[in-house]
Amino acid sequence: MKRIIQLAFLVLLLPALCQGEENTQPRVGETHSVIASLSAELQQLFSREMLELQKAMMAIVPLYVAGKLDDIAIIAAQMESSYVLKQALSESQMHELHAKLPDAFIEQDQQFHYLAGMLGHVASRGKTELVSFYISKLGESCVACHTAYATNRFPDLSSKRQAGHSH
Repeated sequence: MKRIIQLAFLVLLLPALCQGEENTQPRVGETHSVIASLSAELQQLFSREMLELQKAMMAIVPLYVAGKLDDIAIIAAQMESSYVLKQALSESQMHELHAKLPDAFIEQDQQFHYLAGMLGHVASRGKTELVSFYISKLGESCVACHTAYATNRFPDLSSKRQAGHSH
């Protein structure tokens, strides 16, 4: 019964994770609205980070249904510590990010990385039900951030925000 519930959850979650997949490659001249004020180099690093996070999110679900929690723990640890930004930023670039990005964006980003850390933690301990919970929370975190800061990339989320849609 537990496996049926988990499978049903994933069937419902997968379309949400796939939403916007056709928008994964940046279009010429297009930037995320929140990063438009950043230097071109930081915008490029930011876009690479988002693509890596999307790949990770898309990889997690098949691993989950296959019971490969150790692999999820590895991916979640990479997500927690960032793929690109923390590893590639100079001190001046880090200062630029904190000076130009809204505090609420930075808080959402920190929450996302915290959730990724929690996913890694529960996956490494074999807590299947909690892995499902944290996968869901990570997806919600992505949608919330995209709704607030990247509606030019994800225009379908713009109409939901304007309509006051929330659960």
